[in-house]
Amino acid sequence: MKNNNPGLYENAVYRVNPYAEYARIRAQTPLFPTTMPDGTPVLLVTRYADVVLALKDSRLVKNINNARAANRWSRLMQSLFSGSNMLRADPPDHTRLRKLASEAFKPKYIAQMRDSITTTANQLIDRVVARGQMDLIRDFALPLPITVITQMLGVPTSDHAKFHVWSNAIIASGTLSSESPVVGRQVLPLVLYMRKLIAQRRKNPGDDLVSQLITASYDDNKLSDPELISTTILLLIAGHETTVNLIGNGMLALMQHPAQYKWLHQTPGHLPVAIEEMLRFANPVHLVNRYASVDMEIAGVPIARGTHLQLILAAANHDDHWLPDAATFDITRDEAKHMAFSQGIHYCLGAPLARLEGEIAVATLLDRLPQLQMDTTIVDLTWRSTIELRGLKELPVKW
Repeated sequence: MKNNNPGLYENAVYRVNPYAEYARIRAQTPLFPTTMPDGTPVLLVTRYADVVLALKDSRLVKNINNARAANRWSRLMQSLFSGSNMLRADPPDHTRLRKLASEAFKPKYIAQMRDSITTTANQLIDRVVARGQMDLIRDFALPLPITVITQMLGVPTSDHAKFHVWSNAIIASGTLSSESPVVGRQVLPLVLYMRKLIAQRRKNPGDDLVSQLITASYDDNKLSDPELISTTILLLIAGHETTVNLIGNGMLALMQHPAQYKWLHQTPGHLPVAIEEMLRFANPVHLVNRYASVDMEIAGVPIARGTHLQLILAAANHDDHWLPDAATFDITRDEAKHMAFSQGIHYCLGAPLARLEGEIAVATLLDRLPQLQMDTTIVDLTWRSTIELRGLKELPVKW
């Protein structure tokens, strides 16, 4: 298939409004060829029906080594980080890793965190309420989930900022989508930190997530040290970066619709449904990666073994063929079949925690700052230069 648009991800229009580009692509073709920023060819799947089927197709794998021979650097990165976590694993390895990690994410455990998350959210507002303005990302959306996930992992408060720097660098390097040499320099300090923390918890277990992962057992199996390191790093990124974007993107959408903001403030019981619409409309995670392990077809289009595909969750969530008027933000819409957390065996393990954090964050903002509004214009907003995740660099607000 000829690549007729090698620069989609570097297209200025895409950076500002990817949804308009996704709509154009959906109307044009079921599979859209383009390239990654490093020139690697990739096929985009953007239609809801096709994305659903692809997410559940076992022929599309997560581990590149199960589809084609990876280069030397890729193999090194796999051994260091990617090869032993759920993000890049296929069954049976994925089944075992997910089962072991899920032991620490039981609903009862997540529900017990509500009071702690609420306290943290209110403390963050206490710091800024007298100012009358803040950067919603820096002062609230960012510190809330980083505090939650690092507390879960048992990381000292003094190291929270350091973890954000590492996590941000890993995301920016593109390690979630392609094997970039840059990522080695970003992952190594975090690997060394987690190795030390795991060793400490083996000697002195606590009630933190790392201690729980160390003791978790499934079919007489436990996580190895490399698996513990990669799993904790994955949980850090997934439990932090995506929630920042959920809060930032969701509140941006809400503030752009003041009538809905006011109605939600007056109808707080509707908040869980509103969170689902925020997730659907302003997807924190835009895509997931797959590789064709065999020659196959999608929507009648032949795909060669080894082909890199990106399933665009954000595009599927805005597909009018699935959801009428999908480009409209409507918090009264009760539609739970969105793909913000993917589907199939790789459905986001941390989805209950992200929903809880999002609900508490928005509830706190509505309650404490009911007159919250943007302190900038849409055209002046800047977005982070990542492909997988879409989030704001900053969001000035006032009240």
